[in-house]
Amino acid sequence: MTASIPRLEAGDVVDLILSDHRLFEDLLRELRNEQNDRDALRGRIAELLVAHGEAEESKVYNQLERKDAIDEEDVEHGVKEHDEGYETLLPLLEATELYDEDFSEKLHEFSETLLHHLDEEERDILNPAREEVTAQERARLGASWAAERNRMLDEGCGSVEQVRALVGEAQSSAQSSAQSSAQSSTQPTAE
Repeated sequence: MTASIPRLEAGDVVDLILSDHRLFEDLLRELRNEQNDRDALRGRIAELLVAHGEAEESKVYNQLERKDAIDEEDVEHGVKEHDEGYETLLPLLEATELYDEDFSEKLHEFSETLLHHLDEEERDILNPAREEVTAQERARLGASWAAERNRMLDEGCGSVEQVRALVGEAQSSAQSSAQSSAQSSTQPTAE
C-alpha cells in the first residue's frame, strides 16, 4: 500500500506550499513508473491536489491580495490553473486501464498542466509573498493553510465524484463569466 500524504504542521506558508510542490513532483515521477501501483498513486495525487488547491484558494490567495503581495489577476489566474488541473486529473481518475498508451497520454497532459502551474505559482505568487509579507504573517497564513489542507485530507477528498463536482463548478463559473462579459459588451454606454 502506498504511504499516506504527510500532514504538515504550522510554518511559513511559502515553505509549506513548496514542500507540497516537491511532493507533487515525486508523485508524478512514481505515477510514470509502470511497475508502481498507479491506482493508489492517482488517488494520492488527487487527494493532495484537491486539499492543496482548495486550501490555497480559501486561506492564502485572498489574504495575499489584501496584503498587496499579489493582485486580483494573480488570484484569478491561480484559481483558473487549479481548475485546469482538476480538468486534466479527471480523465486519470475515470480511467479503467492504467497501464496502456491512453493512460500515459492522459498522465502526460495532467503532468504538463500541473508542472506549469507549480512553476507559475512559485514565480508569480510565492516569490512576491516572500518579499511583501512579513515572516509573522506568513507563519499565520501557513498555520491556516496547513489546518485547512489537513482537515480536507482527514475528511477524505479527491474522489472522482468530488473532482467531477469541482470541474462542473469551474465550467459553470466560466459560463457565467462569459455571459456577463457578453451582456456588458452589448449594453449601450451613456453619452
